[in-house]
Amino acid sequence: MPGNDTTMMRIRPATANDLDAITAIYADAVTNGTSSYELEPPSLKDMTGRFEALAAAGFPYVVAERQGDILGYAYAGPFRTRPAYRFVVENSIYVAPSDRGLGVGRALLERLVIEATRLGFRQMIAVIGDGHADSPSVRLHEKMGFRHSGRLEGSGHKHGRWLDTAFMQLSMNGGVKSDPDPESLPERAFRAAKNKVD
Repeated sequence: MPGNDTTMMRIRPATANDLDAITAIYADAVTNGTSSYELEPPSLKDMTGRFEALAAAGFPYVVAERQGDILGYAYAGPFRTRPAYRFVVENSIYVAPSDRGLGVGRALLERLVIEATRLGFRQMIAVIGDGHADSPSVRLHEKMGFRHSGRLEGSGHKHGRWLDTAFMQLSMNGGVKSDPDPESLPERAFRAAKNKVD
């Protein structure tokens, strides 16, 4: 279908101008899907605040665009806020309903891994709501080399059913095989935060 052609698709950094489309894509996922455990779609103001917080901290946030249309978006943010977790990011990937199954999610995840690796992170975690074996998100992460690292049974309840949460993990920059790079984004941010306190 010409309307779903991804040959002209490009992956680029997200900007504030993309937030209307991003908010709409996420609203559909919240309202109709089970990958997000939010029950009410966040407002444009909420999504703007989330975007600005990630951008200010230097985390990667990208969109898939085709001829001005946003097909999907992805970002990597903190897995947990306690500082020992600073080398770990958690990914989020959402694709517009009309563009699913066309390779958009894979292109976004590939770019996200490249950017997180460049910034010096060591592990990328996927926390997949309704993460059963046939989940498209689980299959995508498996194809991208993520390994299964745990499951929380019955950890969500949405649309009248209990949902399992799957955890998947990808090592980057050698994982645990070497000490942290002092010039990586997480180390520089950690030093900056300590200097503010001191």
